[in-house]
Amino acid sequence: MKSAILYIRVSTDEQADKGYSQRDQDERLRRYCSTQNIQVDTAIFEDHSAKSFKRPEWERLLAGLKKSKIRPDYILFTKWDRFSRNAGDAYQMINTLNGLGVEPQAVEQPLDLTIPENKMMLAIYLAAPEVENDRRALNTFYGMRRARKEGRVLGLAPYGYINRTKENGKKYIALKEPEASNLQWAFKEIAKGVLAADQVRLAINKRGGRKISKSAFHVSLRNAVYCGKVFIRKFKDEDAHFVPGLHEPLITEALFYKVQNIIDANVRHSRPQTKISSDDNLPLRGFLVCPDCGRNLTGSASKGSKGGYYYYYHCIPKCGFRKSAVKANAIFESDLEKYEFPTVIQEILHDAMMLNYKNFGSVFEKRRSEIAIEIDRFTVKLTKARELLLAEKLDAEDYREIKEECKKNIEGLEDELSAYMTEEKTHDIKKSLNDALTCLSKLSNVYKEGDSEIKRKIISSIYPEKLIFDGYTYRTPRTNVIAESMLLINKGLENKKNRTSKSFSYLSGVVAPPRIELGSKV
Repeated sequence: MKSAILYIRVSTDEQADKGYSQRDQDERLRRYCSTQNIQVDTAIFEDHSAKSFKRPEWERLLAGLKKSKIRPDYILFTKWDRFSRNAGDAYQMINTLNGLGVEPQAVEQPLDLTIPENKMMLAIYLAAPEVENDRRALNTFYGMRRARKEGRVLGLAPYGYINRTKENGKKYIALKEPEASNLQWAFKEIAKGVLAADQVRLAINKRGGRKISKSAFHVSLRNAVYCGKVFIRKFKDEDAHFVPGLHEPLITEALFYKVQNIIDANVRHSRPQTKISSDDNLPLRGFLVCPDCGRNLTGSASKGSKGGYYYYYHCIPKCGFRKSAVKANAIFESDLEKYEFPTVIQEILHDAMMLNYKNFGSVFEKRRSEIAIEIDRFTVKLTKARELLLAEKLDAEDYREIKEECKKNIEGLEDELSAYMTEEKTHDIKKSLNDALTCLSKLSNVYKEGDSEIKRKIISSIYPEKLIFDGYTYRTPRTNVIAESMLLINKGLENKKNRTSKSFSYLSGVVAPPRIELGSKV
C-alpha cells in the first residue's frame, strides 16, 4: 500500500481575500487518498507565502525526508500553486524530491511528469500564480506611487508625527507633541551652525518625549516631509521630484534647505566637530590641536598619590604631549577679558549697530517688494493662459505646462516670502542686541559661571577653527571678525600699542567672516 504526506498551505492574505481554508484542503486530500487507497502518514500545515521554498514547515519536511530511510511515495497538495508560485524554484524542488524517491502531485491538477509534454502544462500551472503575484505587486506599486503624488505620506509616521484615520477611512499623519516641538527646535539649532548634529540629538532626548537614535535622527534631518514635501522616486522616464504634501509641515522649506547645506558642509567647513563634555574641568576638550603632531587633543583625569584628581589635556600616548587643564583653562579665561568692552560704551555700540541693522534691513524690504511683484506677474500670466484656453486659442497641453511652471514659481516665491515674514515676527532685534552686548561686557564672568554647553557655545562663536595649544599660549588660524574688532577697539581705547606688554593677547587674530553668537540664554 502506497503512502503519502499531505502538504496543506495557505498564506494569511489569501485566506482573507479568497477564503482558502486549511480544513477544506485537508478534507479534499484525505478523500482523494481514501478513493485511491493511499495511506496518509501525516499532514503538514503551512501558513507562509509560496514565493520561495524558504518556509518553516517545508524546510523541516525536506530535512526529515533526507534523514529518513523510509520515505513516503507521494507528497500531495490540492493544486500546484499550493506547492509553489515560482516556476524556477518549483522545477529544482521537483528534481530534489524525485532524487529522494518521492513524487509531488496535485490531486486537482494531476500530471504524469514522466511524459515530456506534461511539463508544458506544469509550466502553465506554475506560471499563472507567478504572473498573478507580479501583477498584484505592480498594482500595489502604482497605487502607492499615485498616493504619494497626491501628497500622502505612506507607512509608519516619521518622528514628530503620528498615524491617524479620518471618518471616511482615509489615513493621514498629524503632529505629535512633544516630539514635533523637539524636532522643530533641533532644526533651528543645527541651522545656527554651532552644535554638531549628535549634540542636538542628545539635547532633545533630554527634553522629554520619545527618544531618537543617532541613525534615525540623521535620517529625519534629510526627510523633506518635515517641510511639507513628499519625495517621488525616479521611475522609468519620469525623473525624481517633490510634490506638496497633504500633511501639516513642521518647519519652513527655507529652514530645511539651510540645514541640508550645513550637513553637506557647504556652510562653515571648518566648524570644530566637538563632543559635549560631561566634565566642567575640561571645557576645551575637542577644541584643541596638538602643536607637535596636529592631532586633536583630548582630556582626562589622573588620580594623585595623595588622593584627588588632576586634569590634563593630552595627545595620544605615542605623541606624549600633555599639559595641565587648570593652567590651560586659566590662560583661556584670562584672554577672554581682552574681548570685554567698558559698559559706558554699550549704549553707543547699541545705537551704531541698530543703525547698521536698519540699513541692512532695507535690502530685505526691497527683496520682499520684488517677490510680491514677481508673484503678481506669474498670477497674471496664469490668468491670461486660462482665458486663452477658454477661448480655444490655447490647447490643453500648453496650458498645463504654463500652469505647472507658474505654480512652481509662485510656490517658491511664497516660501521665500514666508521665511522673511517669519524671521521678522519671531526675531526681536533690540532685545537680542541688548542681551548680546550685556554678555559681551562681562564675557569672562559669563564663561566662568556657565555650564559646559554655554562655555562651548562661547568658544565656538569666537573661534570658528580649532586652537593650537603649546602649554603656554594659544594660536588659531582665524578669529571671529566681531571678536577681533572688539579687541582692536579696546586696545585703541586703552591707547596702547598692538600686542605689547600688558595688552598682549595669547590668541593671534586674523579677521575672518564668521559671526559671534551670544544669545540671551548665555
